[in-house]
Amino acid sequence: MRYQISGKQIDVGDALSTHVQTELGETIDKYSQRPTDATVIFSKNAHEFICDAVVHLSTGLTVQAKGGSTEVYAAFEQCKERMDKQLRRYKRRLKDHHKDRVEPVAFEQAGMYVLAADEDEWEAQDDALQPVIIAEMETSVPTLSVGEAVMQMELSGSPLLVFRNEKHGGVNVVHRRDDGNVGWIDPRNLS
Repeated sequence: MRYQISGKQIDVGDALSTHVQTELGETIDKYSQRPTDATVIFSKNAHEFICDAVVHLSTGLTVQAKGGSTEVYAAFEQCKERMDKQLRRYKRRLKDHHKDRVEPVAFEQAGMYVLAADEDEWEAQDDALQPVIIAEMETSVPTLSVGEAVMQMELSGSPLLVFRNEKHGGVNVVHRRDDGNVGWIDPRNLS
């Protein structure tokens, strides 16, 4: 597994890098036999150290965790424990996912735009409000089953996931609802 360990305005020494590689490697090997790379970024927010870790699996799924503490090693330990908890929760499904999916998850590129939040900045054209685009980027949209999409959303810790449904090829969304349940939006025309 490839590791990229870095710090934002923090010097990450050899001892911390070795500790991260050893501990994170053991955690990932317990639950997933095919990780490809890991990115661990340490940063500091006032008096607190923050550790962000992202692990990419060969199937295309991503596991993400974040931890914080007043000491850098403790921040990493908290991050590792959260990742361990996520992987333990989905251990059986991850192993089944490896058996069922022979090919890695396919990704399509899609445009992603950041719109101005202030409606006063929007331009009025043809009596319709037109939001101001302040950034344009590319993002990847995976092709997954609904179950895999929910698992990926949970593993990455994001509130929603846009994906292409592998059953019918349509664009779908899964999201975390305010009541704690997961919502699934499938805009197919069922008539």
